Amino acid sequence: MSQLLSKSFALTRKSFVKKVSTLEEGILDIQPEGFNNTIHWHIGHVLTVTEQLLFGFPKKSTNLPANYLEFFATGTKPADWQGEIPSVQELVIQLRDQLDRINQIPGERFSEKLKTTFLGQETFGELANFSNFHEALHLGQIQSMDRVITAAKAN
Repeated sequence: MSQLLSKSFALTRKSFVKKVSTLEEGILDIQPEGFNNTIHWHIGHVLTVTEQLLFGFPKKSTNLPANYLEFFATGTKPADWQGEIPSVQELVIQLRDQLDRINQIPGERFSEKLKTTFLGQETFGELANFSNFHEALHLGQIQSMDRVITAAKAN
């Protein structure tokens, strides 16, 4: 992996994990008014989408259970969850493990052209950069949700 992209992934993922690790457990499954999902969902969503984009989950990657798509894929929501939902602690461990796997992607892979473009991304490196951007967006959502929930509890 290019050193720049590696540093960017590490910064984003470490910030993401640090934030979610410091949240009160009682707020993780609250869906505040004006938000489509919970913090718990956002954590699983980042893990699952990153696995899809960078490792071809569920067809090429078996690092996550296939049912994560039912819980965390785009368009899913906690109101529809059924069955055994992975805990936030489990998701955080998987996020850390995933970063280790991301850092092991060979550098030459990032210049590979994609078979089909994805949201304008034409190479694997561009897709990886998009994945990092996606994670940062969800980190912002989690930070906002934390503030909204905390403010509502204070009133």
